[in-house]
Amino acid sequence: MQEIHYSVMKQEVLTHLVPLSNSGTVVDCTLGAGGHSEALLATYPGITVIGIDRDRGMVDHARHRLAGFGPRFTALCEWFDDVLSDYPAQFPPPQCILMDLGISTYHYEGSKRGFSLHSEEDLDMRLDLDQELTAGQVVNTCREQDLADILYQYGEERYSRRIAKALCEARPIRTAKEVRDVVYRCVPPGYRRGRIHPATKTFQALRIEVNSELPRIRRGIEAAVELLCTGGRIGVISFHSLEDRITKQMFRLFAGRAPADEQNSQHYRDNPSLRLITRKPITPSREELHVNQASRSAKFRVAEKIGGSI
Repeated sequence: MQEIHYSVMKQEVLTHLVPLSNSGTVVDCTLGAGGHSEALLATYPGITVIGIDRDRGMVDHARHRLAGFGPRFTALCEWFDDVLSDYPAQFPPPQCILMDLGISTYHYEGSKRGFSLHSEEDLDMRLDLDQELTAGQVVNTCREQDLADILYQYGEERYSRRIAKALCEARPIRTAKEVRDVVYRCVPPGYRRGRIHPATKTFQALRIEVNSELPRIRRGIEAAVELLCTGGRIGVISFHSLEDRITKQMFRLFAGRAPADEQNSQHYRDNPSLRLITRKPITPSREELHVNQASRSAKFRVAEKIGGSI
């Protein structure tokens, strides 16, 4: 696998996720190509990093890339929310936890799984190739109303009903290109001239549905706050409004800053578990945007563990 993934806001991660001790443990929940893990291991020479990714190919690539760090690096081919919720007893509690929620450039350009709307690849979109559900099954078997709900909830697609109807009428659909073309034809002409391709939100929604991405973020952050050492930090890099909204809401809840009508808000007002380090999200620098335009939507939020068990 060629090195085609740019690790977003690497310097900001190193600045804000500083281990509490020279022998501390850091968990990289979304290992990808290993860029963030490599930077952490090189910057803090005494730490160990546990890297997690459900894509076997990415894990194998990162293991090869980081082999020089020896036993300081361990890679796990699992979903990060599962690992955090049932943390292996042989590992020390983490002092820092990073979640970089973006999909690797490799998945768009090299995985051949139909992540990119510009491809003619089979409509797959699985990160875990052992699971049965694919994007093709979602498109070809969901009821029209259910498909519309997926597009609206996970893509915030204003034309979700129109697109779902057109996709159902075009069945069977096999490739990413077919989805792209159906969406392009069915939306109003003015929508086709927007800043992004009119099928972008549909592809996002299908990917989120296939990989259960949003529930994993909620479960993962909750488990991370429980798991962190007091004084340890959690950082989350998100790439669209749904991810960032969940991160913001959960950080505010655990920091005791959630609205009064939100479930469990009073408990955390009295017993906060987090302190917000970033009141507003950090965004990529001008220099980073110059070399990696794909980072333009990234937002980085950081919080620090101040209490005991949640």
